[in-house]
Amino acid sequence: MVRIVVLDKLSQEGLQLLEQAPDVEYEVRLGLAGEELRQVLMEFDGAICRSGVKITAEVLAGNRRLRAIARAGVGTDNIDKQAATRAGIVVMNTPSGNTISTAEHTLALMLALARNIVPAFQSLRQGRWERSRYMGTQLAGKTLGIIGLGRIGQAVAARARAFQMRVLGYDPYLSRERAEALGVEPMDSVEEMLPQVDFLTVHTPLTPETRNLINKDNLHLLKPGVRLINAARGGIYNEEALLEGLRSGRIAGVALDVYEQEPCTQSPLFELPHVVCTPHLGASTEEAQAQVAKEAVELLLEFFRHGTIRHAVNVTPLSRQEMESVRNELNIAYRLGLFLAAWHRGAPRKCRLIYRGEVADKPTRLVTSAFCIGLLQAALEEELNLINAEVLLRERGIQLEEQTQRRSGSFQSLIAAEVETDQGVFRAAGTVFGQRMIRLVQVDDFRLEAYLDGILLAFRHRDVPGIIGRIGTIFGDHQVNIAQMAVGRAGDRPGGEAVGVMNLDSRPPQEALDLVAQHPEIKRVQVIELPPPGELPPGVAP
Repeated sequence: MVRIVVLDKLSQEGLQLLEQAPDVEYEVRLGLAGEELRQVLMEFDGAICRSGVKITAEVLAGNRRLRAIARAGVGTDNIDKQAATRAGIVVMNTPSGNTISTAEHTLALMLALARNIVPAFQSLRQGRWERSRYMGTQLAGKTLGIIGLGRIGQAVAARARAFQMRVLGYDPYLSRERAEALGVEPMDSVEEMLPQVDFLTVHTPLTPETRNLINKDNLHLLKPGVRLINAARGGIYNEEALLEGLRSGRIAGVALDVYEQEPCTQSPLFELPHVVCTPHLGASTEEAQAQVAKEAVELLLEFFRHGTIRHAVNVTPLSRQEMESVRNELNIAYRLGLFLAAWHRGAPRKCRLIYRGEVADKPTRLVTSAFCIGLLQAALEEELNLINAEVLLRERGIQLEEQTQRRSGSFQSLIAAEVETDQGVFRAAGTVFGQRMIRLVQVDDFRLEAYLDGILLAFRHRDVPGIIGRIGTIFGDHQVNIAQMAVGRAGDRPGGEAVGVMNLDSRPPQEALDLVAQHPEIKRVQVIELPPPGELPPGVAP
């Protein structure tokens, strides 16, 4: 008999599923923490939680019984996943349960802005009848911009089209063909979208790339009178920029459900007209809570009954021997994915992994998943791992192809990756020297040898004298140390196209990058941040 403990308040629908399971005993134990929680978890095979309980490394210390934790919701920040992995505990979440509720809340915020719902009601409560003061605007015929076209972004797009809105979308990891199939006009950049939209909503994770996506520097790109909605993550819109835009009249309205610091009970935005704010209610519907509760229970039942692992955020079904045999290849592929995520341009249509030599006889499907993790990591809100990364890539309309060639070429074992976009094909290849020395040996059509860790500066240039010296001088002036450097050029003669990769001890300031980019013979400059040596993809135990 499997024993399951429910650690946070759970919808009745979820509890009923547990009650009806003949092979399960369950208990509801709320409000636990620290040593008390640690002792309780030692009595159960599985646990279900939401965001209230904190399952830390200390709480899991010494646990030899607990085998799985299901989070009724998306975020698993309250669970120490590394500690769970080391303890052999599968952590699973329910990423799709709140999709509809969050999409509907986004539309509710949009309508509230368009029709002045909140101030009109406040006026009535104060005894005033001011019809002419609260003239609104209809959604039909307006243009909605959606940044991030994952599950929630796509659900918003479908509902906006039902309101007869024109929908523009930007998502660097959704193919143009898939966007058009959804009835969304794909944009090549946020900057291209901003001057065209009457309403703007974001549905992306908060990453260094998406933080302050709307800021004081790009306010001028916004169409005058635009209305902005954020029910995704606080910090994607810079709140100071929102204040400036509202006060200047560039922005006609702002609706927020999320904030940089939560709970948020005081903000200058709350005092301004044409602002609608709610306390992170996107998933707060009875249906969403019922759905995530049922999904969490079903995940545990399938796991204990059939060994099925779905929506895992920390592990992959590999034996210790298999993991050791493929560890280097997982590391290379993950870093190639991170490299190409920063290096490619345009919307990906197809990814191709080519395995040559010894790696062709290893479980390459897992290696491909590691590449997918790296490629998607900065773009998706879902927590990626070797189980879900390939599925999430294909869901975005990106084709995935593997090729194996057992005959080795220049290297005993080589992993080559290609990302095909609407702007070309971008390539990178890696190998391992000795036991653990991971190296980048190809960028696009250029051969070289560079370290695949830390901060990299990749640049395309013409192979003429003075390029490297100029970059070194600029970085020296800005206290940026160059640790390693590699250059690859086309053919044997100087003067043609070339690519350079520098390993840096610190990220160069933007001023230095701008100076490098201004050199007439340098065609492209890109900073690429990779993990330190030895750090494996998420979900792979060290």
